[in-house]
Amino acid sequence: MRVLSGIQPTARFHWGNYFGAIKQYIDLQQEDEAYYFIANLHALTTVRDRDELLQNTLDAALDLLALGLDANHAVLFVQSDVPEVTELTWLLMTGTPMGLLERCVAYKEKKDKGLPADAGLFTYPVLMAADILAYDADVVPVGQDQLQHIEVTRDLAKSFNFHFGETFVMPKGKILEASSKVPGTDGEKMSKSYDNTLEIFAEVKPQRKQIMRIQTDSRPLDEPKDPDTDHLYQLYSLFASEADREAMAATFRAGGFGYGDVKKALADEAEKYFGPAREKRQEMAAKPDELKQILGDGAAKARKKASEVLKRAQKACGVKS
Repeated sequence: MRVLSGIQPTARFHWGNYFGAIKQYIDLQQEDEAYYFIANLHALTTVRDRDELLQNTLDAALDLLALGLDANHAVLFVQSDVPEVTELTWLLMTGTPMGLLERCVAYKEKKDKGLPADAGLFTYPVLMAADILAYDADVVPVGQDQLQHIEVTRDLAKSFNFHFGETFVMPKGKILEASSKVPGTDGEKMSKSYDNTLEIFAEVKPQRKQIMRIQTDSRPLDEPKDPDTDHLYQLYSLFASEADREAMAATFRAGGFGYGDVKKALADEAEKYFGPAREKRQEMAAKPDELKQILGDGAAKARKKASEVLKRAQKACGVKS
């Protein structure tokens, strides 16, 4: 079984990215053939600064490898290093109904709010479909909010197969259950769009200060509190052992504590959890040639597979004999 997923380098990865997706990517690489790419072409719809996009792309690769993605078990590459995907996008685009794209959430939400939306955002689901179909992916791990794109991919593959014969593997989405369960500093879902994120590799002291400023309610110290509805406790639970989680939950229910103590415990656990990855990242950042080699090898493997699929599609539709 082949697993495929991509992640955009629009900003530095945060705790929500890790627990909602990256951690599960790492787990999946041990069981299945895995292709993971840094979606820099998708990121162009929001990042309009050349140097920022280049740096974000390199940072994303370093972050993923430092967090445990293993180039010996997974194919890691940059999306734009596989030009076959953009050519495949055009083959799919020619048969994509306008109405299908108009119903896609990202474009529809912008249009409904009266915000500008370019052709890149409008056709984003077709490029995403090409990303998936180019590697004969069987399973695509996504958050609940991305499931629509898998359905679009299946619709486009089904249509192409109907008109030109069996060409594409029909992928299935795998919902990442944790993707919607990581709260931000304000209690809402952690997202760069809400400006409520905690970066994985932020400097330790500034992040500790950021954690100490996390919003909490104004209930008296002695009042018992429900840990299951408290975003500070939910963040702590991401890192703590089962025994420590139970002890903290008991503290919440008993009352008589200050949120400052919980924030300190959260900062300590987060530093300890990401400490080894932080050290590994520093070591890898000092060896840029090794990173270049890993991404180059990944792109070569990805291009080999994408070229095979593209030729299959070209012959099927009559672009090539």
